[in-house]
Amino acid sequence: MTTQAAGATGPMSRQRLRVSGTVQGVGFRPFVYRHAVALGLSGYVLNDSEGVLIEVEGPKPEIDQFTQLIRTDAPPLARVTAVQIEQMDRAGVPGEPVFRILDSVDRGAADVPVSIDTTTCPDCLAEIDDPADRRYRYPFTNCTNCGPRYTIVLSVPYDRPATTMAGFPMCDRCAAEYHDPADRRFHAQPNACPACGPSLTWQTFGCAGALGDDALGDGVLGDDALRAAVAAVVAGQIVAMKGIGGYHLVADATNAAAVAELRRRKARDDKPFAVMVPSLEAAHRVCHLDERAVAALSSIRRPIVLARRRMSSGITDDIADGVAPGLPEIGVMLAYSPLHHLLLGGVDRSLVMTSGNLSDEPIAHHDDDAAVRLGPLVDGMLLHDRPIHIRCDDSVVRSTRRRVQVLRRSRGYAPEPLRLPFRTAHQVLAVGAELKSTVSVAKHDWVVPSHHIGDLEHLATYRSFLRAVDHLAHLYGVVPDVVAHDMHPEYLSSKFAAELDLVTVAVQHHHAHVAACMVDHSRTEPVLGIAYDGLGYGPDGSLWGGEVLVADFASARRVAHLLPVRMPGGTAAIREPWRMAAVWVSMALGADVAASVVHRLQPAAGTGPDDATVRAVLDLAERSTTPLTTSAGRLFDAVAALLGGRQRVSYEAQAAIELEAWATTVDPRDARRYDDLIEITGDDTSLILDPAPLIGAIVDDVHAGIDRAPIAAGFHDAFGRATVELACTVATAEGIDTVALTGGVFQNARLTEVVESGLIARGLNVLVHTRVPANDGGISIGQAAIAAALS
Repeated sequence: MTTQAAGATGPMSRQRLRVSGTVQGVGFRPFVYRHAVALGLSGYVLNDSEGVLIEVEGPKPEIDQFTQLIRTDAPPLARVTAVQIEQMDRAGVPGEPVFRILDSVDRGAADVPVSIDTTTCPDCLAEIDDPADRRYRYPFTNCTNCGPRYTIVLSVPYDRPATTMAGFPMCDRCAAEYHDPADRRFHAQPNACPACGPSLTWQTFGCAGALGDDALGDGVLGDDALRAAVAAVVAGQIVAMKGIGGYHLVADATNAAAVAELRRRKARDDKPFAVMVPSLEAAHRVCHLDERAVAALSSIRRPIVLARRRMSSGITDDIADGVAPGLPEIGVMLAYSPLHHLLLGGVDRSLVMTSGNLSDEPIAHHDDDAAVRLGPLVDGMLLHDRPIHIRCDDSVVRSTRRRVQVLRRSRGYAPEPLRLPFRTAHQVLAVGAELKSTVSVAKHDWVVPSHHIGDLEHLATYRSFLRAVDHLAHLYGVVPDVVAHDMHPEYLSSKFAAELDLVTVAVQHHHAHVAACMVDHSRTEPVLGIAYDGLGYGPDGSLWGGEVLVADFASARRVAHLLPVRMPGGTAAIREPWRMAAVWVSMALGADVAASVVHRLQPAAGTGPDDATVRAVLDLAERSTTPLTTSAGRLFDAVAALLGGRQRVSYEAQAAIELEAWATTVDPRDARRYDDLIEITGDDTSLILDPAPLIGAIVDDVHAGIDRAPIAAGFHDAFGRATVELACTVATAEGIDTVALTGGVFQNARLTEVVESGLIARGLNVLVHTRVPANDGGISIGQAAIAAALS
């Protein structure tokens, strides 16, 4: 594309600009072109493997203005991180009377961020809803300001042949838009319309013939396919829908029977479902949303937002209670693709929109795989023929009193780079832990985390992990010379790292958590890291999880921890919280009392262990062969079990989540007071937080018939205040003024608020996760930063 530059007078200059950041696939070249022409400048702009390269010639004031516009007025999806300017010798460069957009150049290894997938922009939505527009009701409408990017890109430079849209040649009208610098689809790589782009197909499964004589059958195409899916959902059936980053399982969220059937088919007993609501107004009817939650919900990232439900007799604005059984929060999101927009418009109600998989498997994103894995679970499938190159689950955030925190960093966030607070000489691959797996790559002064992968204990997820490693390294041109992994020798990610012909760096789990929080806040100086989580392998061979570390990127030193207790049955103690309850009561009051307490729990908890099993577990807890743990997560499980919670969980941290839920129903003034019942013992080299006296007091209150909600609130307060005292003691001794709160337990908003406000009141700076998950989803980020800091 060429256009004659306006005439210019005065001293002439020529500059070469190297623009770095997220500047491909976001309309950056058209943006550069329009400003250059408007300012009367000549030259060119192109994409290459390092970002965007510009050569521009004209009067110096206009070039200065042009450069400032690039820095400050970039397109909505662009993120300019650097503009390097080189003055050119005009004598050696032939003059150009025009400004041009040149074809992309592959200069070798990629070194440019790929844009995130973003929600459909208002302009495209207006076209979709306009009967006079040629894209009316077209579910693949997009432009340079919106649509899929990461999930369709194969490689960079980002051009249509390097995406899964390569198989859809543009029609004349789309091509005209693509080549017109005045059009918002100028160089929009996924550009398409009904005449040339992807299309929908409806495939029935168990529901064939079930919708009556007017139902549409197999192989229906286009808008009829969408109408068939709408009819199925309205009739209470379950539909698999291919979206941006994979398949969703869809059901009517207002239909209790449909929600229950989806749980049965998906083998998902209690874990909450996400709900896609038709509008922001509908979201307000479903839950309490503050300004931060509204901003996150309606942002271009379109995450699932966890917020407190509006309750009324177990029903929330007609949302079936089975969507999030027993929990005060619900996960809501708005439509983020044209297809979601059209489906919601057709059904005119809120929909369960959950990952297309069986519980714990990776989300399906290939059509053949979806037919095999999802076909038996659904009544019909709404398909399309645009391939998804990389699967990408929905992201999850939570709005708390002080901030919005990312809990799962995936679609809309991945693969957005995070800035390292230093520059590294290494190219690093970090392979994360075992649960909530992510991988990251790092070079220069950035780290790029992958999308959420899942739990590697499942073969299909491990295969997805291998694909994510290859894809992320290829996309960002990383040829690693170092691989960082968790210290646990039995994690599949650790074993994978050991098989690579690279320098390996074993990173202690909780050091990685602290480092991830430091990256989140661009911190380089040492911090006091409080890492509370489920389990992480310690250098002493025990299972850590309630740790206080003095740490920076180079090292971590354990200075305090939770009292170690036995974990009878190993992973069985994770699945059955009563086991940890028995151990903690035994520590506080003796084995006989523990056996009696656990026995009394059974009527409140439903089914549970018999007396012989309880005695066997208590005997096991006395053996030196039973693993020791300092896990804060297991302590929270134990308290939940003592308060009559479930004796067996169906998803990770379920007991602790429910414990927090009970606590949130109580006014802080009505919480039980357990002052000074958590002891701080030990010596100057290692302090110990001992909650056994608190457990004894909780047992007494339960026996006295006190309601569990004020006990749960009192436990949070007591544990939080004891953490503050411990942190202040260590911070003073170590001369440190900043505390980092990290690990999955600090997803607990009630605990975080108690600890954070207490530390601030004592004059300490506090770092809390925002962009990086506090859970194991952030581990690979911390690992990458630690390995990158190696000299």
